[in-house]
This record gives sequence, C-alpha cells and structure tokens, in this order.
Amino acid sequence: MAEEAHRSPAAQISVTRNGESDRSNEDVFQRDVPYGLSSGPMTSHSHNSPENYAVTEGVVEVGPYTGALREEQNAGAVVLADDIKSPAIEKLELVRKWSINTYKCTKQILSEKLGRGSRTVDLELEAQIEVLRDNKRKYEHVIKLAQTLVTQLGQMMLTQRQLGDAFADLSLKTPELHEEFGYNAETQKLLAKNGETLLGAINFFISSVKTLVDKTIEDTMINIKQYETARIEYDAYRTDLEELNLGPRDTNTLPKIELSQQQFQIHREKYEKMRNDVSVKLRFLEENKVKVLHNQLILFHNAIAAYFAGNQQQLEQTLKQFHIKLKLPGGDAPSWLESSTD
Repeated sequence: MAEEAHRSPAAQISVTRNGESDRSNEDVFQRDVPYGLSSGPMTSHSHNSPENYAVTEGVVEVGPYTGALREEQNAGAVVLADDIKSPAIEKLELVRKWSINTYKCTKQILSEKLGRGSRTVDLELEAQIEVLRDNKRKYEHVIKLAQTLVTQLGQMMLTQRQLGDAFADLSLKTPELHEEFGYNAETQKLLAKNGETLLGAINFFISSVKTLVDKTIEDTMINIKQYETARIEYDAYRTDLEELNLGPRDTNTLPKIELSQQQFQIHREKYEKMRNDVSVKLRFLEENKVKVLHNQLILFHNAIAAYFAGNQQQLEQTLKQFHIKLKLPGGDAPSWLESSTD
C-alpha cells in the first residue's frame, strides 16, 4: 500500500466499506501534504526506513532523511582535501624556497660586480685557487705542444722510412755505391725505429699529464665551484640579516630577524665546511701533482736526450724503467717466420 501511495495521490484517500470516501481523512491529507512539501526533497521518499515515513490508514507521512547524507558529508571531505593539498603545498614550498635563494644569490652577485656589495674573502685559500687555475691552463698548453710534437715526429718517421727504402733500392741498383747507399738506408731505418720508441715515451707522458689535469685537478675544481656557491649564499644571507638588523624592531620584524638569523647560521656552517674541504683537497692535490710530474718529467727528459744522442740502449732502458710497453703495428701477432720456427 505504501508503493501505491508513492505512485498516486489518490491512494492517500481511505475508502469505507460502502464505497464512499472517508471525509475525516481529507483533513489529514490536507494537513499532511504541506508538511511533506515543506519537509525536503521528494527524493528522500525512496529510503525504505521507518524513520522516513509512517503509514496510518493509507496516509503517508513524509519526513526528510539527512542522517546518511550528513555522515557522508562529515566523513571524507577532510581526508580528501589533505590528499590533494599536501603534495601541492610541499611542491609550492620547495619552489618558494628555491626562488628566494636564487633571488638573494643573484642580488649578491650583481652587487659584487657593481662594487656595492661586500664579499667574504679567504686570502690564503683564494691565492691557492688562483695558482691552481693558472697551473691548469699551463699544463693544458704543455699537453697541446706535446701532441703537436708527436704529430711532427710521426711525419718525420714516415719520411725516414720512405728515405730508407729509397736508399736500399738504390743500393741494389747501383753496385758502385752499394755500401754508401746501404749505410744511409740502415741509418734512416734505425732512426725511424728509435722514433717509435720515443713516441711511446711521449704518449705515455701525455696520457699521465692528461689524467692529472682532466680527472684529479678537475675533481678539485668541482669542489672549488661548490665552495664559491656556498660563499655567495653565505654572503647573501649575511647581507640580508645586516639589513634587517639596521631596520626597526617590532612584532612584525622580530620573527623575520629570527628566521634570517637561522638561515644565516645554516649557510655559515655550510660555507665553513666547504672551505675546509677545499683546503684539504688542495693539499692532497699538491702532493699528488708533485709526485706525478716528477716521474713524468724525468721520463720525458731521458727519452728525448737518448733519442737525439743516438743511444738506442739508453732509450729502451728508459721505457723499461717506467714500465712502458710499445704497441707496434702487427706486434701482437707473431710473423709467419716465427710461427714456422716454433
């Protein structure tokens, strides 16, 4: 009967046994309809709960259903907001901090270039860094010159081989000058062979110095760049704190001064740590550099002196002293004559 009352208003009129309508129920109908219309949306009628409506002699009493709706509204709204806002707030906070730090550092750099801002200077450390940069440029120049020497020696060795072959051919075709052409052919071939030994020594020298410059010194230069960045950040926050201290002190500025003091202390500790790290790095680098260059310069001198003195034994002994093995073309595989004798 509740379903019929829900489908048609006529179902809300009770009928007597004589087939006549009960007039007393009309008063109930007229009294209950305004209450139902003013109680809430009709969609609440679909809840099959005794709290929503009650059937009394065919009359449906309509009441609003708000319990489950309120539970839904109060249950998940806060959790959903936290899930959405928390990552966004964290990202915005990171961007905000990065922007503030970048702005302060850029301002400090411009102030230093324009001569308006002060910068922290460690005279001893700055002098060591400048010497290292100058030495790095000079070592790179030495490497380029040594590579040029290798190229020129290679061209000279090629010419010596060709000249030796030409003398050997003339020695066979000119019987009256056989010995003279033969001596010159052997000399040019010996010079070319010694040149290969010299090239091995010079290439080893270049490789060792390049390792020193491109790896050891470059690793220290990376630490120096990090130190300079920390120094700029330290000076930027130091300047910001000094400006706040010169201003008025009230309830609005005191929290800013306290926050600036904390940031200044953080960047001061970072700057001092990087300064100590660079000092230690420079000391170890100097010791390693002296050791490496000492050996390489002795190798370079002995090899050049033995080559131009024509001392083949001394040249080969120099390579053995520094454990240098020559890689000649076709030297890895034995010749057909060596294979046949084995």
